[in-house]
Amino acid sequence: MPRTLRPCVYILASKPYGTLYVGVTGDLIRRVWVHREHPSGFCARYGVKRLVWYEPKPDMQTAIRREKRLKDWRRDWKIAPIEQKNPDWHDLYPGLAGLV
Repeated sequence: MPRTLRPCVYILASKPYGTLYVGVTGDLIRRVWVHREHPSGFCARYGVKRLVWYEPKPDMQTAIRREKRLKDWRRDWKIAPIEQKNPDWHDLYPGLAGLV
């Protein structure tokens, strides 16, 4: 069954309460796979590859605006939505990609 592509804002972490990375994509499964299998730059340097939060958006413009706001947030503000939806900081990628 083909997956539906949808703009998403997402947060990756190196570990629970570790280094955070905020991004935006039109294909969340593929983008997280790239972060995990072919890391580069910031994500490679800090070992950021655990998908801990994501938020689908209706279109890419809305997703980009949300990403920019999140990037301007203080660290504790970024942690709040993670803890609200994923309090144990589980890696959401395996379930999203159908690996479990």
